[in-house]
Amino acid sequence: MRYKITLAYDGTNFAGFQRQPNKRTIESELTRVVNKMAKNPTPAIVVYGSGRTDAGVHALGQVVHFDMPYHLTAENMRKGLNSMLPVDMEVLHVDIVSDEFHARYDVSGKRYMYRMDLGEFRNPFKRNYTGHWKFPVDVDRINQAAKDLIGEHDFTSFVASGSSARTNYRTIYEAGCHKDEANNELVFEFYGNGFLYNQVRIMVGVLVEIGAGTRPVNDIQNLYRINDRRAARRTVPASGLYLKHVYYEGDDPEHPTKLPKRQR
Repeated sequence: MRYKITLAYDGTNFAGFQRQPNKRTIESELTRVVNKMAKNPTPAIVVYGSGRTDAGVHALGQVVHFDMPYHLTAENMRKGLNSMLPVDMEVLHVDIVSDEFHARYDVSGKRYMYRMDLGEFRNPFKRNYTGHWKFPVDVDRINQAAKDLIGEHDFTSFVASGSSARTNYRTIYEAGCHKDEANNELVFEFYGNGFLYNQVRIMVGVLVEIGAGTRPVNDIQNLYRINDRRAARRTVPASGLYLKHVYYEGDDPEHPTKLPKRQR
């Protein structure tokens, strides 16, 4: 049986999603628990995620799949996994899917959120869950600039070194920011068909500088022209980033089901 798992986790004490030798990761913890539930079969069960998240990045809706050698109902699978997972991980939902479903290769889009605390000093109770920006910002300027992110673009200026992507073209469907007055935070959201290594964190860095008036409001257009990562400058901390939702075919009929060829 193939199971599709929607998973939330606090990324603070993980070295990211992907399995790494001698490090605690989401993939390694989930693989350990799934195999324990299946009484450690040979060969071992392999867990496939929709994509990686870096150390310190959180998820509200990461998706994985795996094949179990025996049948459990979706609800029993959810309860069983949650009874064995550590307290900083939780399975939110389980679906039994066809053998053709793949958590990574069938992705049609992802939605990320970034939380930026605006306090004068870094809040010790938020330090693992937000970025921090103490300077005044104009949210209207941020949203005016964010419109330039929408559409298909070459995001070379917004990708960190070490990216394994074949191309830096991606399409963003939604980009914006609002002020959470109750928590004194900026909340950014981005929805696109895929994101490059550190792309969201670099985009947020550019947008907060535009909001603070240290960049012109049309500077994103300039960054497209020059294709120079150094010109984007800032990468905001991983602590404020959340993978909010992963989209698959049928989830959003307005947008393509997979990356077009030029973006693969």
